[in-house]
Order: sequence, then C-alpha cells, then structure tokens
Amino acid sequence: LHFGELTDQEVNESFKDLMNQMVHLDNKVEFSIANSIWYKEGYPVLEDFINTNQDYFDAAVRELNFADPGSVDIINGWIEDKTNDKIVDMLDAIPGNVVMYLINAIYFNAPWKYEFDKSDTYKGDFLLDEGASHQVDYMSVSGSFQYTSNQDFTAVELPYGDSAFSMVVMLPSHGNSISDLVSALDIAKWDLWFESSSYTGVQIDLPKFKYDFKSLLNDPLTELGLGEAFTPEADFSRITPSTDIWISRVIHQTFIDVQEEGTEAAAATIVEMVERSSGSGGAVAIPFKADRPFLYLIKENSTGAIVFMGKVGKP
Repeated sequence: LHFGELTDQEVNESFKDLMNQMVHLDNKVEFSIANSIWYKEGYPVLEDFINTNQDYFDAAVRELNFADPGSVDIINGWIEDKTNDKIVDMLDAIPGNVVMYLINAIYFNAPWKYEFDKSDTYKGDFLLDEGASHQVDYMSVSGSFQYTSNQDFTAVELPYGDSAFSMVVMLPSHGNSISDLVSALDIAKWDLWFESSSYTGVQIDLPKFKYDFKSLLNDPLTELGLGEAFTPEADFSRITPSTDIWISRVIHQTFIDVQEEGTEAAAATIVEMVERSSGSGGAVAIPFKADRPFLYLIKENSTGAIVFMGKVGKP
C-alpha cells in the first residue's frame, strides 16, 4: 500500500487521527465512518487483531453462526443502518467456507454552501460518449468559486456547509475523455493541476444526478498488485493461527444523489475471507456547463482526503 517507512503503529494512528478529524469538522455536514468484523462462530481470531481494530478503527466485533440464514440479514442490517438505508441487501449469501467479513461503511449528507435555486433548474441536452444526446435537469448557480482551467480540463469547486467539505467537478476539454484524466490522476499531478486555482466569478450549470453502483473489486485489486491476497498463498497469520485463509471476494457498493439542496452519498465495502474447506456571489464571468461526461470528487479540505469520487456518463 506504499506506506514507505511508516511503522504499523504510525499507520494506525494516522488513520485514527484522520477519521476523528473528518467526522467532527462541520456541524452542517452529516459524515460517519463505521467498521465491523464478523467471524464464524468458534473460529480462532487473534486477540491483537481484534484489539487493534477496536482501538484504532472503532470496529464493532461480533461472532456469528454463519450457517444460520439469518446471519445475512444481520450483516446487511448493520450496513443499512450505518448508511442510512442507502446501501441495502449488499451481501447475497454466506458460502460454506467463509470464516470472516471485514466491513467498512461511509455516509455523507451535506447542504451546499451556496444552494441551487429550484426555480432556476431547467431541461437541457447532455452529450453522451457515443455522440447521442440525453435530456437532463440542469441546476444553475452564479457566484465566486474556486476555478481551474488548463488544456486538459476545466474545474470548479462547490463547498458544502461551512466549507469543511467540497465537491470538485472536472470537465474534460473537448477532444479529451474522462479516461484520459483518470489515467493521469496521481497525487503529484493533482497538486500540480490545482496549484493555480483561484476564486473567479462563475456561472455553474450542473446536471442533477442520482445513481448507485455495485461491483466485485477482485480484478482491480489484483491489477494493483494485491493478487496474492486472493490465493491460498496469502499470509494472514496476524488475523488467525490458521494458515489456510485468504480473500474470496471484495464487494463494493456506492450511492450518490446530487440535488439543488446538497449531496447525499454512501459507500460500503465487504472483504469476504474463506479458509480451505475440507469438503470443497460576484459578477458572472466564466460559464461552466457540465453538459458531457465529467469527473467529480468529494474531499475534506483541511487534510485533502478524498472521500468519494466517480464519473457521470449519463445523469
């Protein structure tokens, strides 16, 4: 995970500080992070592993009878509760060789600092990647916003609440695509891109959008170099004395709803672990209209931590 010279202790303390800082920054923003560990009844789990997750990640820990069909509902109920019912029925079933679930859930609900007036919302065309157009509802607001423009994209930053969080909307230049932006996206490029941002009068026209997404992350994580974790050769000896445990599935599900009043978003990730089975305001100066596929990022501004990111291809 490229933590460099940091010790495990330093990594854990950094995550704890980051979580504590983000969830208490803005009274106008509802933001929560929840973690949990669910393990098969009777399965040996090392006490140090449990303690570390409880102490640094505030993880709830529960032993469950995975053979009971009701266990699926219990785990899904926890996810639904922690995401305000935006992530539902995430876990489909518990296979017979599963011994543990590691789950992370995030919920975000925030009003815009400068709310879009519903009376200004209008119908308009949105150009899809394949060249066709699609009718959408555009929200509209004018004022002074952080604005960035270069040969690759233009971007605006819309603050939430008391400005602790904001959404950055990145619109690729004509001739460029979201894929071009994403492939170039790293921390050095991110800092370089936005070092020249400045407050400018902007007329923003942003489509309302609402969607959810669910996918297995096995292949993307393998491509990032974590392939061994999905094989019997994985070493999870700091979780359990068993040497026959590995990750079978990483399920990720997200939800976002962007409206005139603000943004509601949620995400949950399930890491399923198995063992070897014996059986088997100013003057308007610059127009910014997101009328074609764009990238968005919701970030916390004091640390720069990115909480959600995604692309809108068809609002």
